[in-house]
Amino acid sequence: MALLAQLGLVLALTALLLLAVALAREPYRLVRAAFALQRWRAGCRRRSLRIGGWRWVYAERPGRDPAAPPLVLLHGFTGSKENWYPLLRALGRHHRVLVPDLPGWGESERRRGEDYGYAAQAARVAEFLAWLCPEQPVVLLGHSMGGAIAALVAARAPQRVAMLGLLNAAGVRFADNAFGRAVLAGANPFAVEDGASLRRYLDTVFHDRRARPWIPWPASAAYIARRRADADFEQAVLDAIGRGPEALQPGEEAAAIRQPVLLLGCRADAVIDPSALAAYAARLPQARQVLLEDCGHMSLMERPRAVAAAILDWMAAAAPPRRTA
Repeated sequence: MALLAQLGLVLALTALLLLAVALAREPYRLVRAAFALQRWRAGCRRRSLRIGGWRWVYAERPGRDPAAPPLVLLHGFTGSKENWYPLLRALGRHHRVLVPDLPGWGESERRRGEDYGYAAQAARVAEFLAWLCPEQPVVLLGHSMGGAIAALVAARAPQRVAMLGLLNAAGVRFADNAFGRAVLAGANPFAVEDGASLRRYLDTVFHDRRARPWIPWPASAAYIARRRADADFEQAVLDAIGRGPEALQPGEEAAAIRQPVLLLGCRADAVIDPSALAAYAARLPQARQVLLEDCGHMSLMERPRAVAAAILDWMAAAAPPRRTA
């Protein structure tokens, strides 16, 4: 018995040593492991597919009703598909769900020198929808940068989009705030270079401290290293979408959108001022507006139940009645 106990201890220590070596070589494994757990809790599977010459990585969850329109969710600047998992758990299992990492972000392919602005990404998303949902228009939900991209998709490829949800969406001129002034001055207020800037980043995008993700060391060090390596890419994208010629293009083209629209914002959003809702609504008279209290820019993570309730109520009210036999 003693020999077996000693053997078990040796095996456990060996496993810990191998884990330590693996993490020392690639500490970002911890972050990926946390993402995998979140994906499992949301009931999704990781998929990878080449579409339009790009390798997309996305999460997919089947729906209980094959006739229900698929939900496609687009993340924001510096974000990834993982931002949507808390909301997915609150939305229920009625609809099929597709949650991609946009090209250049997360696990999807990034190419040096390519255009990652609103228009280029909207064209890629339209191809993604044509490939994965060829016969059924989708409910397209976009957050922040993803909202601006979603607006262009709905305007330019209306046959692909049945309904459009814009959550804390960029792409319009809103009331001046510290974030907007910094972007116009050429800075990246989301930049993460060390522990202090990571805390500042989380302070900017989250209003409710209880909703902020806990990133313990060494996962925090791995995340900081990844964001530091992405600094030039982030700055180039922000220059294009924040102060370039297409910065307000989504709002300008929104007048062409005829689908039912949900506009959702947060009163305490320090990134996209809630005045953005009125700016979009001026071009979208059919839109339903929802302004939530006690949340900041990351509404989908801070108030997932409230956001899910707003989405489901809007979908139920705006969807055409089903045919009966």
